[in-house]
Amino acid sequence: MTLILLTGSTGFVGQTLCKSLTETGIAFRAAVKTIPNPGSNLQDYCTVGDIGPATDWSMALDGIDVVIHLANRAHVMNEQAGNPLAEYRRVNVDGTANFARQAVKAGVRRFIFVSSIKVNGEETKDGPFNEDDPPSPQDAYGISKWEAEQELQQITGETKMEFVILRPPLMYGPGVKANFLRLIQVIDRGFPLPLGAIQNLRSLISVSNLVDALLLCTHHPKAANQTFLISDNEDVSTPSLIRFIAKALNIPARLLPFSPFLIRLAGRLVGKTDAVSRLLGSLVIDSSKIRDTLGWQPPFTLQQGLNETAQWYNTTKRK
Repeated sequence: MTLILLTGSTGFVGQTLCKSLTETGIAFRAAVKTIPNPGSNLQDYCTVGDIGPATDWSMALDGIDVVIHLANRAHVMNEQAGNPLAEYRRVNVDGTANFARQAVKAGVRRFIFVSSIKVNGEETKDGPFNEDDPPSPQDAYGISKWEAEQELQQITGETKMEFVILRPPLMYGPGVKANFLRLIQVIDRGFPLPLGAIQNLRSLISVSNLVDALLLCTHHPKAANQTFLISDNEDVSTPSLIRFIAKALNIPARLLPFSPFLIRLAGRLVGKTDAVSRLLGSLVIDSSKIRDTLGWQPPFTLQQGLNETAQWYNTTKRK
């Protein structure tokens, strides 16, 4: 019987993955920072403390066949570290490399690493990103994910352990936080948004679709030593996304057709250039490789994923 070791079990993706593993009867162990709360549903867990170059994974890896590595130093919107890249590298690069080396010694068969589309870059202009594009990370988080990928490939290249790398774009679903949650809140409050004239395209992925792909990658023979860009395979403009979210919330979308030039100017004036660029720019993924290689298809549409997100949002809002 395959036993999976999961990191990041309490995070956004990890919680959905734990639920799916439990429902499908797949045996897994959660590597956690501290002992879970008494109300936790985790049946098998091992405390490992902070992830870094000196983390001891020996107990957590005992008897493990497949690793799904979700835990990382995530993209920080309001960075406070004096040297952000060094902090990202300590956890995401050195921590992952240390983990992978110990996994090799423990006899792990496959190491699945969730990276980020930020490895490819921040914006597409001449066509969608694909796996053959030269990496072009633009920030410390993206750089650390790219360096972690290289470390993992080098380690596995010298051993029998297989790697699988997934690069998802912006994720959404129950439990989503940060900018996506703020967008839902703004739409829900009925504020008019000056984004009606934007003509862009962005790829997204629901957490449920990502989890489905992760489960497939644990056992599909053709996933071995592959890197996959993955999305819902439904690219949407920012105005269309707002309409989808409003529909899921069962409220009207309030969009005003302001000039994108004026929006960019306003963003510079208030120090929100990066946030505005994400709203106005395009980031499109060609996810055909994972579909062609593994026969994977997103089980949920964009609207289904947003409906699930809205249901969660309305439930938590009432609490």
